[in-house]
Amino acid sequence: MSDYNYLTKETLAQMKEELSLLKTSGRAEIARQIAEAREKGDLKENAEYDAAKEAQGHHEAKISRLETALMNARVIDAKDIDISKVSVLSKVTVTHMGTKKTLIYHIVSEKEADLKLGKISVTSPIGKGLLGKQVGEIADITAPVGTFKLKIENIGI
Repeated sequence: MSDYNYLTKETLAQMKEELSLLKTSGRAEIARQIAEAREKGDLKENAEYDAAKEAQGHHEAKISRLETALMNARVIDAKDIDISKVSVLSKVTVTHMGTKKTLIYHIVSEKEADLKLGKISVTSPIGKGLLGKQVGEIADITAPVGTFKLKIENIGI
């Protein structure tokens, strides 16, 4: 896969909102914490100041990661998805060939992944293994727990 982040319009809007909050109220809060810590005296031995500066570094790194993700974002509309094969935003019904258990996975971007909701990242071992497969094909999945096979039963949106 490429370095693009494939997102829905809703997720793109959420990411933009999060970035806006981080840049405005988030930065203001960090600045307030640094100012409070500065007032407490010698900066060389001020643990609160060190903690606030470290928090600022983490905050700016988060902003940078989010900006990069947004620069590489590609919005996908469900109506544009080819359901003849597994792709980003596909809902895939699979049968685990070892346990015969049927599972449904929704293939999404890393940002949208939530295993509890059945949303798996396109970059996960299962997501990578299913990409491009068609109904009836068997995907060999290599995951940290071992290797297993999933048979594609259905592809939808």
